[in-house]
Amino acid sequence: MVSKEIGLENNSELFTPEIVAALLKDRTTGENIIWATDDYAVYGEEYTFKKQILFEQVTGDFINLIQPRVKKDKDAQTQRSRDKAEVFTPSWVCNAQNNLVDNAWFGKDGKRFNTETPNGWITNYYPIHFHDTEGKTWKDYVTANRLEISCGEAPYITSRYDTVTGEYISPRTRIGLLDRKLRVISENAANAANWLQWAEKAVKSVYGFDWQGDNVFLARQNVLLSVAEYYESIYGKTIKAERLLKFAEIISWNIWQMDGIKFVVPESCVAKKETQLSLFGEITTIEQCPGCKNDDRRAHTGVYAFIMDWETNKPVRFVDILKGGVGYGKV
Repeated sequence: MVSKEIGLENNSELFTPEIVAALLKDRTTGENIIWATDDYAVYGEEYTFKKQILFEQVTGDFINLIQPRVKKDKDAQTQRSRDKAEVFTPSWVCNAQNNLVDNAWFGKDGKRFNTETPNGWITNYYPIHFHDTEGKTWKDYVTANRLEISCGEAPYITSRYDTVTGEYISPRTRIGLLDRKLRVISENAANAANWLQWAEKAVKSVYGFDWQGDNVFLARQNVLLSVAEYYESIYGKTIKAERLLKFAEIISWNIWQMDGIKFVVPESCVAKKETQLSLFGEITTIEQCPGCKNDDRRAHTGVYAFIMDWETNKPVRFVDILKGGVGYGKV
């Protein structure tokens, strides 16, 4: 059974070695995601910025090394806010903004999933209806693409717990973009097998990226656990390990590590270095990569991040599917 406690150590039986390996995979480089922070450098060279996060660094005696922000001490939280502009959004704010997304999709203001209250919400438990959506069905809602930029632990995608208080939120009262899709599936699926088929489509439709490797790892865990918890709440049993692994592999494509300004693997741009002799000895000049120098998102020398196009089942560079500006409003 899935534990209601947050943190990998509380669901170690669910996370098989194969699943953990999938959740650490960087589909762009073919290796593992990197730490992309020196917050863990106190543990040694292998925990520094450009090193990969290895299986043995997050399992066994180190299973509780990477913790959600709410479990970090206050000094660490403050440091990350100062150095990385890392600020986590309360769940009630995520809910209000996700409601706006739904209002746009349904074509009208409404309270389909919940009614907002000051610093909270009241869940509406009646089935979500689609009879006034101009031909759009529950299946269209489930497959509509959603992206959370700079996702951190992915609170907009799934609200397993309040990122500020750490309070666990039960599946049916969650307000994340994926949570809403899973609720709609639960209200319309014919059986458990059909539920899993549509849950897979739902997971393929939600995307998120972050700079820091620990956040990417946590976000991937949260998405996977959200699927497992919702299924368990409906059918009273856990998803088989081989099916969970399939979900984990999808998630490793859809939640990825990226510099959200340059669209490359963090700190992967290569500067041009030249050394010349002069009367005063050697003079070394360093010139930024063309993309960094000219603020040209398509001219970076770094490793451009790939995601999966699930319609064609082919990887595509994220930068190549952007239609709008840095705000990604037209992705």
